[in-house]
Amino acid sequence: MLEILYRDEHLIAINKPSGLLVHKSFYSGDADTYAIQELKKQIGQKVYPVHRLDRKTSGVLLFTLDKDTLRMMSTQFEEKKVEKKYIAILRGWAKEEETIDYDLVNENEVTQNAITYYRRLQTSEIDLPFLKHQTSRYCLVEAIPETGRFHQLRKHFKHILHPILGCRKHGCNKQNKLWLQTFGINKMTLHAHQLIFNHPISNERITVNATIDDEFKRVGDILKLDLSAYS
Repeated sequence: MLEILYRDEHLIAINKPSGLLVHKSFYSGDADTYAIQELKKQIGQKVYPVHRLDRKTSGVLLFTLDKDTLRMMSTQFEEKKVEKKYIAILRGWAKEEETIDYDLVNENEVTQNAITYYRRLQTSEIDLPFLKHQTSRYCLVEAIPETGRFHQLRKHFKHILHPILGCRKHGCNKQNKLWLQTFGINKMTLHAHQLIFNHPISNERITVNATIDDEFKRVGDILKLDLSAYS
């Protein structure tokens, strides 16, 4: 059963598990389970996704229950009136805060402007030898993407040389292998923990929060990070 975070007659939000695709696409591979069909079966009515989360990204995923509401919510996203907050664990210690303004090329080879603001929340250094270093450093950040490009956060953190721990395509595979061999963990530590928007009908300001899963907590425990605000 999917965890329902918010529901009324127009909207429904879930805490999407890591590994669950939102819908069938070119990138689906041999997957046969999707958030859209699972939620439709669970509540007994059709749902319409307003935005997307990567397969390995967990967290708040918003749907509408009718097409009129979908149009209104889509407009809010297009006009950048929706605030999306993510947490991520990065390799190394990133700056205390930074705005990454770095264009990205999408799957159709089109260059698009992409902007991400992040702030560093906590740092960690553990006795885990890596290459020439006797310890390994990590940090917890909150990231707010101002644009919504494909794999934006993963690409942007790779660009500043602080890739997301557990990200394969845009991460550090040597670190990922080290974590798998040492701790048995291959979790991508990227989670959409909060979505803030105006209700399309009542105009009430809505905040939806999603807690992290057990595997994310396990990574936090190893790094001695305080993740209680997200649990």
